[in-house]
Amino acid sequence: MSARPSWSGFLKFNLISVPVKGYNAAASGGGKIGFHLLHAKCHERIRYKKVCPVHGEVTEDQIVSGYEVSKGKYVVVDKEERKGVRSEDDKTIDVDAFVLQDAIDPVYFSGRTYYLVPDGKVGQQPYNVMLDAMREQERFAVARVVFAGRAQVALVHPTGHLMAMTLLTYESELKKPETFEDEVKPSSPAPQELKLAESLISAATDEDFDLSHYKDEYTNRLSKLVEGKAKRATKVVGPAHEEPAVINLMDALRKSLDRAKKGGGKSEHRKKASHTGKATGTHGRRKTG
Repeated sequence: MSARPSWSGFLKFNLISVPVKGYNAAASGGGKIGFHLLHAKCHERIRYKKVCPVHGEVTEDQIVSGYEVSKGKYVVVDKEERKGVRSEDDKTIDVDAFVLQDAIDPVYFSGRTYYLVPDGKVGQQPYNVMLDAMREQERFAVARVVFAGRAQVALVHPTGHLMAMTLLTYESELKKPETFEDEVKPSSPAPQELKLAESLISAATDEDFDLSHYKDEYTNRLSKLVEGKAKRATKVVGPAHEEPAVINLMDALRKSLDRAKKGGGKSEHRKKASHTGKATGTHGRRKTG
């Protein structure tokens, strides 16, 4: 494998210790197209200077970190002090408990996932035993791990023929859903509306759902635009976007149900993608809460 692991250490539970390597599941650059800011006249890169409003431009060795405790008042914390509170990187994914697959609300998923693979021949057998057991029992593992000097909570779970580790967000870092509950006005749906909505969900349920059908259309179109402009100077103008029409809820539910039944429960996007065949290497499905 040409890629370099982002992390290496041990997956531990009780007396079981499996040497593993972790590879970032995200594509390099996040699969996005990045732009630089240029001067419109000469197309030179825009540079940013670090400036103090009192003393003007400053150098890196004149900059410190500060936390604002009140308006215009800061507590300065230097690099050595910050190092003193960092967690010791012990290179261990320490499993605390196993949970049902839907035990953790997806809102806690940080979006940072790493594929875990055995590190050397000695790790192959215990790795596969743990993987198969978790898959058979339909369990995920909640673990603690240190990344970049910070203690993290992680969810270790099967994905395809591998294990993956998804870092979780601490509860203290999340906004409480109760904060926004007053935005939803309580109401009692009409039985007929509720029945139609339930029928729509049932008809549109896809038992063979494959997330790989969904593509980043914006990045694909942007990539083609950049490639075209690199070959010739053209200005691309897209069609004007039209606002969707507002229609009656009951009509929308009935029409959606009819479309779902005719389409066999698949959206137009996934029906179109299914004509080209399913992509290989699809990850195993998992339940969510």
